[in-house]
Amino acid sequence: MSRQDRIIESSRAISLLFNIGGVVVINIVFFLLLLTPDLSHIPASYMRELLLLVNVSAIPALAICHLGRHEQRAMVLDRVAGSTLMAVVVHALVLLSLTAFLHLEELRVRLYVLFYAMMTVGLLTFRVAGAYALKTYRRRGYNYIRVVIVGTGAGAERLTSSLYNDSGYGYKILGYFDAADSCNNGLGKVYDISELEKFVVDNDVRQIFFTLSGQHPALAETIRIADDHCVEFYYVPQIPRTVARNFELHNVGHIPVLSIRRNPLKSTFNRMLKRSFDIAVSSVFLCFYPLIYIPVAIAIKLGSPGPVYFKQERTGYRGRSFKCLKFRTMRVNAASDSCQATKNDPRKTRLGDFLRRTSIDELPQFINVWRGDMSIVGPRPHMLMHTEQYSELIDRYMLRHAVKPGITGWAQVNGYRGLTDELWKMERRVECDVWYIENWTLLLDVKIMVRTVMNTFRSDDNAF
Repeated sequence: MSRQDRIIESSRAISLLFNIGGVVVINIVFFLLLLTPDLSHIPASYMRELLLLVNVSAIPALAICHLGRHEQRAMVLDRVAGSTLMAVVVHALVLLSLTAFLHLEELRVRLYVLFYAMMTVGLLTFRVAGAYALKTYRRRGYNYIRVVIVGTGAGAERLTSSLYNDSGYGYKILGYFDAADSCNNGLGKVYDISELEKFVVDNDVRQIFFTLSGQHPALAETIRIADDHCVEFYYVPQIPRTVARNFELHNVGHIPVLSIRRNPLKSTFNRMLKRSFDIAVSSVFLCFYPLIYIPVAIAIKLGSPGPVYFKQERTGYRGRSFKCLKFRTMRVNAASDSCQATKNDPRKTRLGDFLRRTSIDELPQFINVWRGDMSIVGPRPHMLMHTEQYSELIDRYMLRHAVKPGITGWAQVNGYRGLTDELWKMERRVECDVWYIENWTLLLDVKIMVRTVMNTFRSDDNAF
């Protein structure tokens, strides 16, 4: 068996293990349900029939969940949770249909609710733990797909970053292929494109990503190589970095076309859902806020003269300015609205340095959230000066104001926080902000909040 065949079998085995584990969880939940007093009068023969139907219903329910695929990250909480809820719904529909069709005595509604509530918790726990284990397994060099990339330009660079940014994908790039005089941009080993076919055969390559222009003469030859050797071929469109949107593929006649997916937060329901979540969380936090405010305020006043809060005009929703609240971390100075803090900024107080490193200085922004100026999760608000400056330098910069700014965001939990002394840092931040806007879900907000809390306990060189 070739290395490629072993990888395919490994992926199938992982998917099978997820499904078997799901069946085991469902059976455990069923036997736990038998311990409830309400089932004491049910005949054992009926419970055996019901157990059989529960397992039969598990087949279509678990079949719709494709965990373990390489083109999807192993650990994506909202996708894992969504597929789990879908599995529970399908299981319920199939089971209720079978019991009605076979004229079996139905259980009380309360028992069905309890059974599926326990199933949801059990399956979600198992799948999250399994996804994390798969990510760890791939991080250690197992269950990876062997791929090559044709091209060494910006498209190849972005693809490499995406494949290696998260080990949960499980890809291993064996090499890059381009013209002999091409620049590799520090990507790694670059082979002449004439060597592609021999390399694919000798190294059991499973996938080829073509990142050159569609007019490139090597396109037809690369497709032929993929077809002749049963290798999966993927064409990577030449889309600029700033167009970080999700696209859907359609056909007009025989011509493939790409359409931009709509912004989820244009939906009134989604905006209401996000706002309700913001109000609920900020209200709970503000109930305990005095426990933080009182000692911090006393320490700030004792440390240096000036107000407790630092209020700064920042750009908010749809470009409107608002006063963003922070605990004051610097001595009062004239450059506070024009100069970002640096690592060893002499303006910072000793307490202020601690408040910044732990992000405690941002906590008053829950007041901004409660007022409606901000959201808990969203693009970080920038100083008015930076908005004016970067809107002229970075394409689609103003798109980040299509939603309310946040206390934390996707850019921050991916390492793009703090000082933006180089243009590329702001470009990456904007790219993350646009991705968040166009991929928003409530579970994504929860994930970002969890990662933010976790990051406060880790050392971050950008937190100053």
